[in-house]
Amino acid sequence: MKLRAGLIFLAALQMLVGSWTLFFPSSFYNDVPTVDWTPPYSEHLFRDFGSTTLGIGIVLIAAAIWLERRLVLVALLAYLAYSVPHLAFHAHHLEGDSPTLSTLLLAFTILWVLIPLALLPAALSRPRTGH
Repeated sequence: MKLRAGLIFLAALQMLVGSWTLFFPSSFYNDVPTVDWTPPYSEHLFRDFGSTTLGIGIVLIAAAIWLERRLVLVALLAYLAYSVPHLAFHAHHLEGDSPTLSTLLLAFTILWVLIPLALLPAALSRPRTGH
């Protein structure tokens, strides 16, 4: 996977989820399968999550634009700081819906960890700049 394309893909996901959660928190809670498996709903928490997600998206966008080694590494590690615990949570909470939905959820959360992990070698191979 090309580094810039991967960063743009991850950034787009973050910007979509972050915007939806920040500006339409009750819709995100009610309309995204699995989110309502762990009530209660908290508008404050969802808006905070949305704005934090947008922040990670902005860092990913900056990394895609400049492709500077340290910035790309920070962006990927920030994304992994979100996606690894997200995967761990969902791997232990699959009983909320149908086996098909649970399997899809687990597959996507695994993918959201594998993509940044696959991009790390490309980021590490970039030349160092600006000591």
